Amino acid sequence: MASIPTPKKIVLAYSGGLDTSVILPWLKDRYPGVKLVAFAAELGQGDELKGIEDKARKSGADEVVVMDLRQEFAEKYCFPLLRAGAIYENDYLLGTSIARPLIAAKQVEVARQTNADAVSHGATGKGNDQVRFELTYMALGPDLKIISPWKDPSFELRDRESAIDYAQKKGVPITASKTKIYSQDRNLWHISHEGAEIEHPDQEPNWEKCLATVVPPSKAPDASEVVEVGFERGNPVSVNGTKLTGHDLIAELNKIGGRHGVGISLLVENRLVGMKSRGVYETPGGTILYEAHKAIEQICVERDTMHFKQQVALRYAEIVYYGQWFHPLREALQSFVDQTNAACTGTVKVRLFKGRAQPISAVSPNTLYDSKLASFSMEGFDVTAARGFIDLFGLPMKVAAHVKQR
Repeated sequence: MASIPTPKKIVLAYSGGLDTSVILPWLKDRYPGVKLVAFAAELGQGDELKGIEDKARKSGADEVVVMDLRQEFAEKYCFPLLRAGAIYENDYLLGTSIARPLIAAKQVEVARQTNADAVSHGATGKGNDQVRFELTYMALGPDLKIISPWKDPSFELRDRESAIDYAQKKGVPITASKTKIYSQDRNLWHISHEGAEIEHPDQEPNWEKCLATVVPPSKAPDASEVVEVGFERGNPVSVNGTKLTGHDLIAELNKIGGRHGVGISLLVENRLVGMKSRGVYETPGGTILYEAHKAIEQICVERDTMHFKQQVALRYAEIVYYGQWFHPLREALQSFVDQTNAACTGTVKVRLFKGRAQPISAVSPNTLYDSKLASFSMEGFDVTAARGFIDLFGLPMKVAAHVKQR
């Protein structure tokens, strides 16, 4: 690792969790005399930020900056992701991936405001988050030094157990323990869980212990519930007829979906850095929104555009997962996505039952669905046109068949 000039002031992405809590005192030891700014982003973590300023100062921070970014997170990050229909490897709704660029972007802003010359994060050298943070720093603050403790050869904390020991030695207040050692990341969009038995593909996760907001489907109510989501140009704007800001809308759907066991994913994913990892994800509100958005697109977007958009969604998901939110390609693809969603205005009803979210109706003033054309009635439809269409469409196959026979 190339040596980094000694920083004078570092802005650390601070969550209050184990990893970033131990990094504050470690940075003080690593760079004597350095000033530390702990930056915490409120992204809908619940009570996790309670008392975070006091905790940060006790852990070694000289300044603490806390920003409530919930609405920006929902409307400028989650909703563009939703409009794209991006899902990584069929199951992951990108909850952690989509949050990191926003945190890192605001870190750069705070660095400018506090005259800091460096930014830092607590992501490990094996994970995806190190890439997401550092690519954003490079895109928005290329002059800032990047301090990545987990990649520093002198960083002696190589696992969560040693980090807990270090925290206790330094008097850092933490909640993690060696008996309950799930690594969790929570925001408005999702909660991820890794560690313990989840890391072993031959074992079923301990659902009772790891799930935080979604009940196991087996314990969900025996009666279904229908929720209505309103859309304007592909953006969700209302729940059951009530207009809501983006973050309040997601929070409301999280509550509704969570009690019906909606939005649990267990998957082995391919990390950007090369290895596979296994995780449990809870995305109740996001799952409802994806199903509802898919239904409004089905009636409002024509065939060729929809099929191409499905291909774009795969690439878009990779870009987000790889931490390239500020990449020119993502921004260009976003323009295409938003154009395709211009007509996606209307309402969708989704039935929730025992872990499933099933769209059951969709209405739009821009619908392309023509009930007369779709019916079995041939009235008003020139059926003779189909003969010539099929002859021409199948001509290459027919020619190939003749050649084979010869």
